Amino acid sequence: MTTSFRVTYATLSADNEELHTAYETGAARVREQLGFDVAAPGDDEAGEAVEVRSPADPSVVVCRVRPASPAAVDRAVAAAKAAFPAWAATPWQERLEVLRRCADAISEASDELAALMTVEVGKNRLEALGDVEESAVFFRYYSDVMAENQGYEVAMDTLSEREQTRSVLKPHGVWGVISPFNFPAALAAGPTAAALVAGNTVVVKPSLQGSATAWRLHQVLTGAGLPEGVLQLVPGGDEAGRALVASPDVAGLTFTGSYEAGMQVLRAGGSSWPRPVIAEMGGKNPTVVTASADLDAAADGVSRSAFGFSGQKCSACSRVYVDARVHDDFVTRLVERAGAVAVGDPLERTTYLGPVIDAAAVERFRDAVAQARRRGAVVAGGDVLTGDALPGHYVAPTVVTGLPADDPLLGTELFLPFVAVVPVSSLDEAIGLANDTVFGLTAGFFSGDDDEVEEFLRRIEAGVVYVNRPAGATTGAWPGIQPFGGWKGSGSSGKAGGGRYYLGLFMREQSQTVVQR
Repeated sequence: MTTSFRVTYATLSADNEELHTAYETGAARVREQLGFDVAAPGDDEAGEAVEVRSPADPSVVVCRVRPASPAAVDRAVAAAKAAFPAWAATPWQERLEVLRRCADAISEASDELAALMTVEVGKNRLEALGDVEESAVFFRYYSDVMAENQGYEVAMDTLSEREQTRSVLKPHGVWGVISPFNFPAALAAGPTAAALVAGNTVVVKPSLQGSATAWRLHQVLTGAGLPEGVLQLVPGGDEAGRALVASPDVAGLTFTGSYEAGMQVLRAGGSSWPRPVIAEMGGKNPTVVTASADLDAAADGVSRSAFGFSGQKCSACSRVYVDARVHDDFVTRLVERAGAVAVGDPLERTTYLGPVIDAAAVERFRDAVAQARRRGAVVAGGDVLTGDALPGHYVAPTVVTGLPADDPLLGTELFLPFVAVVPVSSLDEAIGLANDTVFGLTAGFFSGDDDEVEEFLRRIEAGVVYVNRPAGATTGAWPGIQPFGGWKGSGSSGKAGGGRYYLGLFMREQSQTVVQR
């Protein structure tokens, strides 16, 4: 296991040989298991099997998914509903014992889970190990929050000596979790952990590309001692997701994905009364660099956030507003870093940038590069990478300049290793442009002036903000350290995952007044 070596998105470095040896052992085990079947149990009406292939080498079949039928989704919801009363009635202290065992089981399986994730979605080994360990930390962190709040039972004031009133937070029932491909463990595990800690039961519908990782994670969790029925998984694509959202017995939902799909989930019916929907919906994340900034730190931070996991993070930095006086100097440094990125097989130790997820992403890259060349300049990258050593969906880390401030490429979430740099005349202009978007997820700032920092922090419209952070200008949140959630079109709840206020979203309040006889 690798828990003694803490790999996070901010540190993303590990020279410990034991960590790498363990990962490579996990990768060898994964290679022996590839091509397994993923299906809802007893689903005779499941759709035709879909092969999930590795984006690093599409000749590799990771698994074969039988998309769950609407009937199978209904059965999973019914099983979770049947398990809910007993799980909700379990004293919270006993629930936490089970869920902390789940966290340890994830950490114990981290090498194999991370290697499977690398093969399935193309994350390099340290990003994948970080994703898996974050999954375990979510279970530990939310358990700690529950314990610190003593199960969310609070004595209230009284109007009479004979009255005693408590405020109690209670679970809703069956909670649906729809998770994306880019964090196939952490973004399934995070809301699942919170829902289970709160006393809900859970039905998870992972992204089709990500099914193998989610399936293996589900096996780890159920094998760690979760009571039967408490956690269900339904594989498949949009049809399975729509069936889960439409179920009248799903009491609450967490969705992570695009703005367009998230808004559809928020508008969808299903229940006879309003139900909580926690939607995290992407970003078009800016970094602002002032004339007083440390340009090397800024270039490091932007490079890490623009090119990490091939830009396929909702927190990725995709636009940079730089004081015109240092624009050219900053671009030179960023171009140097883009050119130094190690692109290759994500299973290899030296690789930083693996493939994008599929052929459609490659075409989206071609189109964005063509637009940039028509309206500006591509100063680094811009190429689709091919050859015997790169048989999958590979593109070069790309830096673009010269786009007008209102260019569509500066407003559209691309999910690619593609960043545009725009000169600005003032901090006021930079913040105005940074905020001029439907999104509000993350933002970065580099400055050597404390007054500038304070102005940025006062005015920026984003849920996660980093200042002078070379480890990641807009990326790298970790549970219990940086709560992660969006404003505006990036999030629906106003509370952030991995933060102190998130767990309460999975519960509803009951005021209990008892008059003593």
